[in-house]
Amino acid sequence: MVSKVPAFADAEPEVVRPSVAAVISVQSLVHRYEDRTALNAVSFDVRPAELFGLLGPNGSGKTTLFRILSTLMIPTAGRAIVMGYDAVQAPAQVRRQIGVVFQAPSVDPKLTAYENLWHQGHLYGLRGAGLKQRVGEILARVGLADRAKERVETFSGGMQRRIELAKGLLHHPGVLLLDEPTTGLDPGARRDLWQYLQMLRDEEHVSVLVTTHLMEEAERCDRLAILNEGNLVALGTPTELKSEIGGDVILLDAAHEAGSLAERVRVRFHVETTVLENQVRIERKEGHRFITDVVEAFPGEIQAVSVSKPALEDVFIHRTGHKFWSENQDEQSESAPKRR
Repeated sequence: MVSKVPAFADAEPEVVRPSVAAVISVQSLVHRYEDRTALNAVSFDVRPAELFGLLGPNGSGKTTLFRILSTLMIPTAGRAIVMGYDAVQAPAQVRRQIGVVFQAPSVDPKLTAYENLWHQGHLYGLRGAGLKQRVGEILARVGLADRAKERVETFSGGMQRRIELAKGLLHHPGVLLLDEPTTGLDPGARRDLWQYLQMLRDEEHVSVLVTTHLMEEAERCDRLAILNEGNLVALGTPTELKSEIGGDVILLDAAHEAGSLAERVRVRFHVETTVLENQVRIERKEGHRFITDVVEAFPGEIQAVSVSKPALEDVFIHRTGHKFWSENQDEQSESAPKRR
């Protein structure tokens, strides 16, 4: 006999579901691990049929936030509302509304694609002809109908990830939560996965929330929340966020001490400078003209120069004053989840 997931336990009282414009509403969310704050009053909304990204380096708080939204962790303070239900007060109702794809694989490689979905359906209370029809539909949706009777262990990494997606979508959720979904995939499989997520948004009107630390994936999202050390440092569309830079991004490789060069460039040209290791970073309109002036002003002190249009990494640096990645960041800094 297969036991049902907690979403269908009847221990929790039914609540009245309010009408909401946002499918996810994160309200002043705080979470602490002993003396470390993983989330510091984070707030944002996810809109219907939106592909929303949580972008941040390791230790930024995105995995903690993902666990709270998927009802695996209770926040220290604040609220997370999913499809009108409070993730703490009504976790069973939230679980009915969401599909979840974790970073770690959850398929059974010794079972066929069909068997994996059949057992998943049982966990959600699906049975008989209805389940059989739904398994066939979802296998066709992820392009694996012709591989239904083959063991998952024979599938490529990208195909196994599609089975993970199929499991998350089997019960018709309104919201799909994915934690670093392209981990371990080759570039082609990553591209295919993102095309499928965009199709879900456009054709099925599913709201998708994805955590990622990859800039090229974040560019594919409709909107982004950028996290750093538990703080929400930026929120908006990729285009909106990059437009705040207001010019070109110039990097000067210092021949000697970058801090000294940065200060003298600031005083000489009245520009804001940021020191990144042995580089001086400047935001300036018409950067190609400016670099001629700065190289002439400091002969022999600049080894190399680069000029580029703003990217999401520049938004992160602009808001935090440091690079996206640093040596002391560690994925393990986000402690193990406290399960309900």
